[in-house]
Amino acid sequence: MRTYETIFIVNPQLAGDEYTAVVDKFKGVLTDQQAEILKVDEWGTKRLAYTVKKNDQGIYVLVVFNAGNSVVKEFERRMRLDESIIKFQTLLLEGGFEVPVEVEVPVEVEAAAGVEGDAAVEAPAVVEAPAAE
Repeated sequence: MRTYETIFIVNPQLAGDEYTAVVDKFKGVLTDQQAEILKVDEWGTKRLAYTVKKNDQGIYVLVVFNAGNSVVKEFERRMRLDESIIKFQTLLLEGGFEVPVEVEVPVEVEAAAGVEGDAAVEAPAVVEAPAAE
C-alpha cells in the first residue's frame, strides 16, 4: 500500500448536513475499499484563484490515506461523477506520512513563563531608543 493525499473542493453552497454528508460519503468510499484513512483536515471556505464551475469560493478538504492504485482510481472516478465536488487533486506521498505528535509543555515551564492554563503569552514591551540630538 502507498500513501496518498487528496485535496478536494466542495461547492460552497452546500451547508451543514449536506456538506457533512459529502465528506462522509467520500470517507466511506475509501473505507469500503479497505483504505486506511490517516488524516481528514477540513480547511473551511476559501476564495479560489479563478472561477471554477461558476464558483468563486469553495470548501477545502484534505484527506491522507493508505491504499492501492485501484482504490485511488475508483475514488477519483466517484469524485468526477459527483456534482458537489468542484475540483480535486491526488498526490502520492513517496516518503509516507507521519502523524504529527503534539508536544506537551511541562507545568514547571508554564509557571516559570507566567502562563496559566491556555492564557496567551504577552509580547515584551518595546523600548524606544532616546532621540538623537
